Amino acid sequence: MLDVWLLYYGFAVAVLTVLGSVIWFVFSSKRQQKWNRRATTVGDASLKSLSSESTYLSTEKCIKEDFAVANGSLLENASNQKKQSLAKLITDLLPSRRGSIASPLSDAPSSSTSSGELPMTTRSQEEIESFGDFPDYATLSGVRLPNVYPEFNIEKALPRPHRPFRWAYHQTMAFWKMEPDWWIELENTYIERIRERRELFALHGKAILDCLPGSEAACKELMEMVLQFLVTRYPQYFCLVSTVSGKAPDLFINKILDKRFRLSEMDPLVVLLENVPEDFAITIPDPESEGQYRFKAGVICSAIGWTLGTKMGMTLAEIHSPVPDYKEKLKFSLDRFFTKLLPSAPIQRASWGFEFGKPLFAPPGDSHELHRLSQDPALTVDEIYLRVDWQTLRRIPLSGAIVFNFKAVFTPASELRDEPGVPQIASKVLREGKKNLMDYKNTWHLEHVLLPVLDRWSEEQVKEGLVEKDWEVTTLEDSPWFKGWREKWKRQQGF
Repeated sequence: MLDVWLLYYGFAVAVLTVLGSVIWFVFSSKRQQKWNRRATTVGDASLKSLSSESTYLSTEKCIKEDFAVANGSLLENASNQKKQSLAKLITDLLPSRRGSIASPLSDAPSSSTSSGELPMTTRSQEEIESFGDFPDYATLSGVRLPNVYPEFNIEKALPRPHRPFRWAYHQTMAFWKMEPDWWIELENTYIERIRERRELFALHGKAILDCLPGSEAACKELMEMVLQFLVTRYPQYFCLVSTVSGKAPDLFINKILDKRFRLSEMDPLVVLLENVPEDFAITIPDPESEGQYRFKAGVICSAIGWTLGTKMGMTLAEIHSPVPDYKEKLKFSLDRFFTKLLPSAPIQRASWGFEFGKPLFAPPGDSHELHRLSQDPALTVDEIYLRVDWQTLRRIPLSGAIVFNFKAVFTPASELRDEPGVPQIASKVLREGKKNLMDYKNTWHLEHVLLPVLDRWSEEQVKEGLVEKDWEVTTLEDSPWFKGWREKWKRQQGF
């Protein structure tokens, strides 16, 4: 008799659990529909009357309710655009045979995935489309959305002071785990950079932005991930709005530029070009070349000595053929790294160089190359800049493509003067770095001015107690930063 009662009790608990889940789902759906209806009625009639001839329209404000709609659809129900039957709902809520909760995202890699598991790279176009627009990429990838940055001020913001110098200096991948809050970093040059990017695209076309057949899904996926990041990290400046009740967001509002972008009418890469001051390169495994990753799509506005057009369609080895020691020291490890990289484990790294001025885009044959041919006796240290290309590498979860994004940050060389140990290690690398690596960096035309100044600043730091007199130069403990970097950065930008 006791066994029968226990059986009834267990059945009752299961029924109540499922019933409660159904009620919660219905309540959430109705609340979402209510929010979506508000998007078309609250305070901004232009949402109903957007011109079909215009890609984006000027706007004076981004309505708070609109942002709530966008975030609600992203965080509560974005991955489930189609109505589910009751049977499907119950199935999704019950434990699977694998001991986890079955869901539409059951294929999503987990951050706890064992190192022996290979990432998903073979979803069909139909499978990718079944996730709908703007699914919950944080859950799909295993990488959380960024924290909100309420004190951020686009007019004052400065880039974090990256100083990725290393000693001993040799060719390695040299990367760190990506910080989810800093995947896309904005600064006070935002408007200038966006204007420059649009001008470069208008002038150079496919040398700046292009995509090859088979990359369309990855381009859309990348755009959606970037926009989700922006509206979450910087809600005071960006928002996504659904203009059709019950549908995913289809309107991106950029308050900095005072523009609206109708996403369904634009190339995803153009959306990135016109809103994000970073470059993106999308690589996809090619089954016809034994799964080697090929550069299939991208938007590149900050290349020196090359263009997107000169690299499009190449394998990793072909792209990096000019890099010293790549074949001997990097090719095998990079190929293996790409094969095993999980969506839950993005990385970041940096490269550096010193430049005359701030050249953002200098294709082969550009007049800027003339500066590299001689040492100008009239050159001053005020004309020399440290250029750091801050880079991230991540696999996007649906298409399985690997995205390399990077941003050129220019810092006056004079900023290094009060940064403990930075003049010393920079001078050490420039003087004693491996010849083929230093020839590739091509700083000879600046060294007649830069090296004496770095030596003088190094002596000043010893006298001021910033660096010990007998310090043996090595990679800084705070690399890729320097001691006290955060205080200096906050002091200079004011927040």
